[in-house]
Amino acid sequence: MGSPNIKCLVWDLDNTLWDDVLMEDARVSLRPGVVELLKLLDERGILQSIASKNEYDIAMAKLREFGLDHYFIYPQISWNPKSDSIGEIAARINIGINSIAFIDDQAFEREEVHFAHPEVLLIDASQLDEIADMPRMNSEFITSESKLRRKFYQNDIIRNQVEQEFKGTPDDFLRSLDMKFTISPVRKDDLKRVEELTVRTHQLNATGRTYSYNELTELQNSSGHKLLIADLTDKYGEYGKIGLALIECNQDEWILRLLLMSCRVISRGVGSILLNHILNLARDNGKPLLADFVPTDRNRIMYVTYKFAGFREIGKEEGVVKLRYDASFVQPLPDYVQLCVEDS
Repeated sequence: MGSPNIKCLVWDLDNTLWDDVLMEDARVSLRPGVVELLKLLDERGILQSIASKNEYDIAMAKLREFGLDHYFIYPQISWNPKSDSIGEIAARINIGINSIAFIDDQAFEREEVHFAHPEVLLIDASQLDEIADMPRMNSEFITSESKLRRKFYQNDIIRNQVEQEFKGTPDDFLRSLDMKFTISPVRKDDLKRVEELTVRTHQLNATGRTYSYNELTELQNSSGHKLLIADLTDKYGEYGKIGLALIECNQDEWILRLLLMSCRVISRGVGSILLNHILNLARDNGKPLLADFVPTDRNRIMYVTYKFAGFREIGKEEGVVKLRYDASFVQPLPDYVQLCVEDS
């Protein structure tokens, strides 16, 4: 498997985003093509942040002056090593370090990051004009959700700030969000986003398998499969399409071939809702439910999810762990979320 597409480009500031050094001359000017590149990557759904050795308030004031501050999430502007800043950005966004790129004019800074995080894609600031055409900066599809990705994360920042200040229990906070979880069959308009979900979701993906647009089109039209997608909203806005399940419906049994959930909703207590819906669906149709699980270096939480739900391991074939649901009780829907199930 090749290197994943870049999910976040981390910018240095001095002699990278702008010419000259801000602390030496406040009259810095943006480098040619920077604004256009910021907009282009943003529309592609690539998040952007900052790892810069500068004074935070002064640098952010300059970004606001240029009208660019809103492009950057979790900016790390301090005198800390840039490898620490990049590690912090990856942790806050909750993405793999191998899906981050870092652009800086200083070879020393790039080497320092490489030593700590060899999986990070390093870009010399002199390559600014090449970034848009780099293969890892391009996806086959640009979906409507791609263009909203930064907004989704900015809404999460607001939620997290409110949660930190909230007086009450975690469940009380979740109730205050007025969450609505919707499950529906995948429709033609969803297929590009569904492909994107399989490519981008690694931690909460039970098999790690990706599906092409053509494969998903066949599955969507197949009478022997159910392809379900989930989205989540709350009073702060949309999370977008955040869950996906593929069920192979045989005469004697159903097999859950794929189950995934966006990492962005892991703290919202909704991770098991889609699985529990499928358990109820199989029970109502009188079908035993099996599930595939393929261990990766990041998805053990999905195995734990299956075990807590009542699945037990019954075998292993060519690296695929075979699970079977043997419990008789499905966890009820949490009282802090409303479930809406749409028919085809």
